[in-house]
Amino acid sequence: MPALILPVLLNFQALAAELVGRAVLPADTFAFGSTTGQFKKTNRTVPFINAQPVQGFSAVIPGPKVGTYLVISDNGFGSKANSPDNVLRIYALEPDFTTGQVFPVNFQTGERLKSFNRESFLELNDKRNLANFPIIASQKLYPGSSIPVSREIAKNRLLTGGDFDTESFRRVSDGTYWIGDEFGPFLLHVGQNGELLDSPIPLPNLRAIGKLNFVKSPDNPEFANLPDDTARIAAANLGGSKGFEGLALNGSGTKLYAMLEGALKDDIVRSRSRLLINEFDLATKQYTGKVFSYKLENPNYAIGDLTAINDNEFIVIERDNKQGDPNNPAFKTPAQFKRLYKINITNLDKQGFVQKELLVDLLKISDKKGIAGNLTQNSIFAFPFVTIENVLPIDARTLLAVNDNNYADTIGRYPGQADNTEFIKIRLDKPLNLLKSQEY
Repeated sequence: MPALILPVLLNFQALAAELVGRAVLPADTFAFGSTTGQFKKTNRTVPFINAQPVQGFSAVIPGPKVGTYLVISDNGFGSKANSPDNVLRIYALEPDFTTGQVFPVNFQTGERLKSFNRESFLELNDKRNLANFPIIASQKLYPGSSIPVSREIAKNRLLTGGDFDTESFRRVSDGTYWIGDEFGPFLLHVGQNGELLDSPIPLPNLRAIGKLNFVKSPDNPEFANLPDDTARIAAANLGGSKGFEGLALNGSGTKLYAMLEGALKDDIVRSRSRLLINEFDLATKQYTGKVFSYKLENPNYAIGDLTAINDNEFIVIERDNKQGDPNNPAFKTPAQFKRLYKINITNLDKQGFVQKELLVDLLKISDKKGIAGNLTQNSIFAFPFVTIENVLPIDARTLLAVNDNNYADTIGRYPGQADNTEFIKIRLDKPLNLLKSQEY
């Protein structure tokens, strides 16, 4: 195939994706809880008294009934230091693609609620004392402050953004959840009541890259006693906020695939673009030793999610670190690269990387019906957010994608305005080889 034709075909394929639904959750959406934001510098009025921001969301799975979803919030405000008062939660909600609104729903039944109250979320906790390091709930004061730890957090040993950064999750056949954390990075096994069922599972350095036996970020609790961030960064073999961004459950429901957001530091000289996908066996609760390599299109890009189509095929969100609608001239340095790729772990190229196939260009989604209103220009709708961290196949032809609004720090939709969370449905031109068990 002539080299000049290939980019045209890839662009055509991306444009074949059509917007068929959009619903918006306002940025300033709160749920009942302990006071939060006490350590966050923001243009919002803080702290949030007896309230917690619902967003941003880092992963999505099917909810209690058709049309509802469960979403996991990340650590809260972006770091351990500013998020110790933010409780880790999974929320239940329903994007209504007729009205364009997003509603809280009952976590068990899926029935709509008037607000994000206690019926709408599950709080993660360590009531069984399985965390093998001191958590925020076990301390009298929030770290580095004179502020007492919330009674609710302490009493129920609730896990917070000072303990873990929950960036991905899946529900397995027994109703429990597996969660990918960025701080360790760890895999967390959580019961139906939100309780840790096992001690956090670290990631062995299975490719033996560098000197450490395990993969450790600067936020790993083993480095907590080092004198400063510089020392923690030097001790780690993974960059900060580069842990498990993607976690997929295969179609058979037997294995997890945990994907790092960043390359191992000692691998950067050889391949700054290589991200590792680690296979984990649910029956033995151990890594199998199989590791797959994913190559970023640019070493400065990152991934936002990994989700399964079947046992061998997966969808990866790959993105640049820019934000802003390229169709809006008010953004001087807009987003340039936000894509969904399909990969097959049984198909490797000559360098050993999984082969990639462009599935959707999220900056060039067809919207001939004008579903997005004046956001659509020349029948093209863009999803221009800096972090897009949620993708889920609803059926063989339809995907759900959701941005993470990093409450309230990203500005990708409207200049000068904190991003809302947008839920979009995308219709594919060609069906995926989706297993029946994966359809929703």
